[in-house]
Amino acid sequence: MERGGGEGSEEARGREREREREWEEAAEAVAYDSSTWPPPVVVVCGPGNSGKSAFSRLLLNTLIARYKRVAYLDTDVGQPEFTPPGFVSLHVLEEQAKDLTMIYLRAPKRCFFFGDVAAHKNPKLLLSYIFGLYDYFIKELYRFNEADNPHKSAIPIVINTSGWVKGIGLHVLSDILRYVSPTDVIRLNTTAEGKNIPGGAFWLDTHEGYSGVNLVEIRAAQNSPPHQLVKKEARMIRDVRLIAYFRQCLPRDFPIFSSDDLVQGIAAIDPFQLLISKIQVIDLHSQISSDSVYDFLAGTIVGIGSSSSAPLSTECSSPWCMGLGFIKAIDIPGDCIHLITPVSHQLLESVDIIFPSCIAVPEGLFQMSDGVDDITARLRDL
Repeated sequence: MERGGGEGSEEARGREREREREWEEAAEAVAYDSSTWPPPVVVVCGPGNSGKSAFSRLLLNTLIARYKRVAYLDTDVGQPEFTPPGFVSLHVLEEQAKDLTMIYLRAPKRCFFFGDVAAHKNPKLLLSYIFGLYDYFIKELYRFNEADNPHKSAIPIVINTSGWVKGIGLHVLSDILRYVSPTDVIRLNTTAEGKNIPGGAFWLDTHEGYSGVNLVEIRAAQNSPPHQLVKKEARMIRDVRLIAYFRQCLPRDFPIFSSDDLVQGIAAIDPFQLLISKIQVIDLHSQISSDSVYDFLAGTIVGIGSSSSAPLSTECSSPWCMGLGFIKAIDIPGDCIHLITPVSHQLLESVDIIFPSCIAVPEGLFQMSDGVDDITARLRDL
């Protein structure tokens, strides 16, 4: 029995090495194919938990080795790569990730706040964000008339998509592919054929043909855990990202040896005060009534933005988002919102928009000596 188990393990390791080589060869082909000028526009797609983010990182590292700068458009609001959950974001990367298993937070070039971790809540809004960021990329980063300027000449882009690939999700993916007209499409295939996206250039009408797009099919990451475990792991990763994000509110040298240290440190932060009379609440998903908006906002994570931010494209008129905040309390008589956020005070001076969200607060992160409801109620009585 032991020998058989060993042989099985060795066989599994062999398949994993083959899969790794396949991924590396696919990334090298996209990055170094002699026909990849102009720089490639790559869309990575496949079902959930197939390894899209892991392959995207490998591809980013490979492209950076050649082009030095690479754009990354993350459309997965539930499991984003470089931001907390709930964002659609555009990044420009100049350094390779040394450890592909680590969680990184990076400041995006531009981002929009979706306010939920489930893309199906508002597909139309999601698409407008993706199109807006892609238009911004084309306008600002995919120019060919300044080839002598490394910061303005064209750079490649990797677009990572979500694992929502059935029903309306497949229509959303098709719309993305039609809009960006990629040079390369990476399709990750699992052993469960029914979960995979269709083969070929499925997003094009039959008479359109492939239009020169390079279709690459690779094997998905193996040993996927059961569905319920995947959902639990996804929630944990979202919490870790949120905790890491709000950890930025504290000084880098703040001593943290346990979760209690972090909770107490954040609870002791002096909140930034926003004037209620200055704030416009933009409810992205029509989840609250206007008369209960401030009751709903107390104790929640919100997006913050400014009406002075210019629209990124004709496809999206929404203000782009500066970052996240946690509303510690609301003092309506005092015309004040008490907000905890790592966004700089200089930027906060221009904040006049709050986006409510459905993003769950990590358990215990904002525990305080007084509950949020108690604080808000006491402030109202002053």
